[in-house]
Amino acid sequence: MKITGIETHVVNAEMRNWIFVRVLTDQPGLYGWGEATLEWKARAVVGAVQDLEPILIGLDPRDIEHAVRAMKKHGFWQPLGVIGMTALSGIEMALWDILGKSLGVPVWRLLGGKVRDRVPIYTHLGLGQMDAVYHSMDASSLVERGLKVKEQGYRAMKIVNVPYTHYTATPAAIDDFVNSMAALRAAVGPEIELMVDFHGRCASAGAALSYLRALEPFRVMFAEEPIPPGDVVSMKAIASASNVPIAHGERLTSAAEFAPYIEARTMTVAQPDLCHCGGFTEARRIAALAEVAGIGIAPHNPLGPIAGVAALHFDIATPNFIIQEEMTGAVPWYFDVVRGPIERVEGAWQIPEAPGLGVEVDLAVAAKHPWKQEPFPTRDAVMPDGTIVDW
Repeated sequence: MKITGIETHVVNAEMRNWIFVRVLTDQPGLYGWGEATLEWKARAVVGAVQDLEPILIGLDPRDIEHAVRAMKKHGFWQPLGVIGMTALSGIEMALWDILGKSLGVPVWRLLGGKVRDRVPIYTHLGLGQMDAVYHSMDASSLVERGLKVKEQGYRAMKIVNVPYTHYTATPAAIDDFVNSMAALRAAVGPEIELMVDFHGRCASAGAALSYLRALEPFRVMFAEEPIPPGDVVSMKAIASASNVPIAHGERLTSAAEFAPYIEARTMTVAQPDLCHCGGFTEARRIAALAEVAGIGIAPHNPLGPIAGVAALHFDIATPNFIIQEEMTGAVPWYFDVVRGPIERVEGAWQIPEAPGLGVEVDLAVAAKHPWKQEPFPTRDAVMPDGTIVDW
């Protein structure tokens, strides 16, 4: 069996352009689907997939480790960076899809089989609709949208309500944050798990800790990315001083990048994104490193339908998995463009049995949503004096 070509299909989903990758083989009707979505970098990722294609033509798609090494080693630049690793990830997922189809088994069986009977999930306000996710800061918006998520049968939700922050947190900003958290917790009750995504908005450990201390009474599952990635020392200081569990890792693109954070125990929960970290191959290494260090896994996934299915298969077979992020409500036609096995019952995804990933893309529906420039939330992330900060 040989790889004969690689296609990309870009589908605009309002906030993001989903990038679907199809790897073709010389076996009639046998191909694999993956996803390589990267916000505001769709054209660059499509070009990176095209650059990697000649390296793979003629290789056996079932030799996945070999193919991954070819892309990394022959690509010369190491690390490949987030654009290169996202392109690699989408291709790698498609190879697992081919392998599963060729053997007639779901991908999770190839990863060692299931270690659970259902996959707990959480969503965002508005079920992932952009305005609801990033513009629900005040108490009334949080309560209204949080109750709607609960009514949909979810048992866990994540919010992004930390104010845009520089190196210090003002008393007024902390008071607003506390009031909004108190209102949401009172509205949804103690039975709903809450997660707070700081989105790397704090530029210092001190500012992050000010918000984390204010967050303690609300018993959240975790606080995500209190500061941007790249500073192991500060993240360690935050994790050591905070009584709130810390989660991060969505912007790390390899086991090598995760390693110093895991060694320093900067997290209770690691959040690799299968679309950015190297697909199943590298995510399994990250999960193994984390498990040895007593760290759980909650894969990052605000992306498209194929990314969601890939995360589902990974979660089924990963012992230290905790909970899965999803955004199946990001657009109303989410389940039209890709037919797949995602089935939610009482706050959890069910176990699929179809061979491979079990997905098929409706190219006619995909063609109705061509690439379009995504909006830039960063234009809102400005301090009163005009300083641009992390959003």
